[in-house]
Amino acid sequence: MPELPEVETVVRDLRAHALEGAAIHSAEIRWPRSVGGRPEAFRRALVGRTILRLSRRAKYIVAELDSGARLLIHLRMTGKLRFGAPDERPGPHDQVVLALHDGRRLFFNDTRKFGRLLVLPAGAAGPLQALGPEPLDPAFTATALRQRLAGRRRALKPLLLDQTTVAGLGNIYVDEALWRARLHPMRKADTLSPEETRRLHASIRAVLKRAVENGGTSLGDGQANFYSVAGRRGRNADGLRVFRRDGQPCPRCGTPLARSVVGQRGTHTCPRCQPIGSQPAHSG
Repeated sequence: MPELPEVETVVRDLRAHALEGAAIHSAEIRWPRSVGGRPEAFRRALVGRTILRLSRRAKYIVAELDSGARLLIHLRMTGKLRFGAPDERPGPHDQVVLALHDGRRLFFNDTRKFGRLLVLPAGAAGPLQALGPEPLDPAFTATALRQRLAGRRRALKPLLLDQTTVAGLGNIYVDEALWRARLHPMRKADTLSPEETRRLHASIRAVLKRAVENGGTSLGDGQANFYSVAGRRGRNADGLRVFRRDGQPCPRCGTPLARSVVGQRGTHTCPRCQPIGSQPAHSG
């Protein structure tokens, strides 16, 4: 599933392709469940409207319309966006097609059909209301993270994957941040010391910044993999230290990396660097 860095990459690509300022001429909905609400209401909210600004909130692409409404796009597992020519025919997995005033077409492609497009009326917060803070925002400090973890007895990994705790984190970057911070995914959040919380905060920001700079992470070559709007693969896979590297030596201590399941998610750790107790086995 695309996480914060991948969605940020898509938003930057959409801006680079001049989607801001584009007017929507028509909306073809080929799989009704790809849109929130009734398809006809979705069309009425979009057709004739101009996209003023694009941004990202957590894993949502947010397009602000001149009506005051906002179009939210959540890519989920396999959603992708691409531009096409006026005469390009939709493919079998193109679920929604927006025709723009300049003749281009914006295709929402989703092999597994889990992605969603939703129009929020002006002033409505919808699913954005419950989201936690943005981890790359300057306001997200180590103190802010400590306040969000205080009194929480949940294990760190499921808690960090909860979008109401911190917005935009997913399986890849939680594993990477916990390894970098030398914290076990099953540590209870309320057992972290102030120093461990500072380490976790710095690690979350570091792995996300690097991934954004690298245009996200693409793993494998299948159609379900992450590709940018321009069809580029994310370059961050080579920068991953533990994710899907089980059996390989830990980059920090050389211990073979392990795979387990935490909160029904495949999880990758170093048994030596990330003990379940409060102190790492070594400080290297």
